[in-house]
Amino acid sequence: MFFHVHEIGLKPGSFDVELAPGVVDFLDPKIRQKGLLRASGKVELVSDSLGEIRFKGQLSVAMEADCDRCLDPAPSSLESDFELFYRPIAEGYGEEEVKLDADEAQMGFYEGDGVELNDVLREYVLLALPMQRLCSESCKGICPVCGQNRNQQQCECKTAPVDDRWAVLKQLQ
Repeated sequence: MFFHVHEIGLKPGSFDVELAPGVVDFLDPKIRQKGLLRASGKVELVSDSLGEIRFKGQLSVAMEADCDRCLDPAPSSLESDFELFYRPIAEGYGEEEVKLDADEAQMGFYEGDGVELNDVLREYVLLALPMQRLCSESCKGICPVCGQNRNQQQCECKTAPVDDRWAVLKQLQ
């Protein structure tokens, strides 16, 4: 669903969508949508701005990602309200680097004459996912020596911390 700046300037828009897995591309094969993504809300131009768009609504989705410790599936469920702002990139933000103030760092930018809803939903889901994704709090991870998933089978490998700062001096003997 595409929202044109001109149209929402005349009348605020609304959305109520259910998107099946695969419709929104999360740009990372390690992050997968496991159920319907449900989102509803409204989109409007911010008053006294030059094309700044505000998306406000509710979202719920079941996601899955690779566990950061053992690479098994780590489920995650998102259900929350969101509010995202987008400003046209033509407003002085182009190819050169520009210093952003704190408010602008919290804002997205768009090119052209509007914003695609799927892009907004992708951005919010990626921001809302936990930074460290774990299959469980007690995940033991993968053995750095043999590669065995320690959650499935305990290995007998011994790992000692290596301090290789002195390795060059040991070669002088």
